[in-house]
Amino acid sequence: MARKKIALVGAGQIGGTMALVLAQKQLGDVVLIDIPQTEGMPKGKALDIMEGRSVMGTSCNLTGSTDYADIAGADVVIVTAGVPRKPGMSRDDLLGINCGVIKTVGEAIKNTAPNAFVIVITNPLDAMVYNMQKVTGFPSNKVIGMAGVLDSSRLACFVAMELGVSAEDVKAVVMGGHGDTMVSLYDCVSVGGIPLSRLMSKEKFDELAKRTAGAGGEIVNLLVRGSAFYSPATSAIKMAEAYLLDKKSVLTCAVKLDGEYGVKGLYCGVPCVIGANGVEKIFDLSSTMTDSEKAAFANSVEACKKNADWVDANT
Repeated sequence: MARKKIALVGAGQIGGTMALVLAQKQLGDVVLIDIPQTEGMPKGKALDIMEGRSVMGTSCNLTGSTDYADIAGADVVIVTAGVPRKPGMSRDDLLGINCGVIKTVGEAIKNTAPNAFVIVITNPLDAMVYNMQKVTGFPSNKVIGMAGVLDSSRLACFVAMELGVSAEDVKAVVMGGHGDTMVSLYDCVSVGGIPLSRLMSKEKFDELAKRTAGAGGEIVNLLVRGSAFYSPATSAIKMAEAYLLDKKSVLTCAVKLDGEYGVKGLYCGVPCVIGANGVEKIFDLSSTMTDSEKAAFANSVEACKKNADWVDANT
């Protein structure tokens, strides 16, 4: 059976990290794509990982290129291309410049990998994945955004640090847009199967939820010259793995809503099932959300709509 092919558009910090993780997991052969001005960079990163395969115990092939034609036949395309944040910038500040990047990349994917499952990481996330689906014309179950997996992992990290427990035993759900309006659900966090409400006050949880919403900015300020890349990369690979291995994983991702939560036609982060058919099911938690959570989610949806409207008006 032929190996799967995964194309990574954007060979920067996230792209390089994803290539390494993909090789370690042996999920398929990898092609790193970047712009012509960086010709040596995607090739160098691919060769660097290739030279470590004997140590890693993997046989995946990796190549680097600046030609979108090399996306051809990809089973999965993960898009990180775009300008990252700098200190003092919000994700929304990147809207104009990255919208043009996504248009170029989306057209290339449409022409060369029409059957691919597309995962978008580029910020502002919800608007960029909305634009990607619009440009490609792909069915919405095959175009998805990476945000909720990362945001939920960040919240799980902070809960684990506060309680002094293993992060892998903490399960969390953070919904809404990938920005300051994201919504952390207190009743959807568990620690080794124990509801968080039995272990932590709502007041302390709210503090951690606030830190989660600003977590990306916290890292931007610490790095100064760049934004988070390890945790976004591993989060995207978790989504790709669910698709490639038909795992039916329940993950919070930016998906196109079709009436769920009273929203239609917008991309927003909600729990869903990812398997071989892409987005196979969307879980609507609205009936169990508190009034304050519903209000916060509505506010987050409005933020997503504002950026989507900008995309519609300017593309």
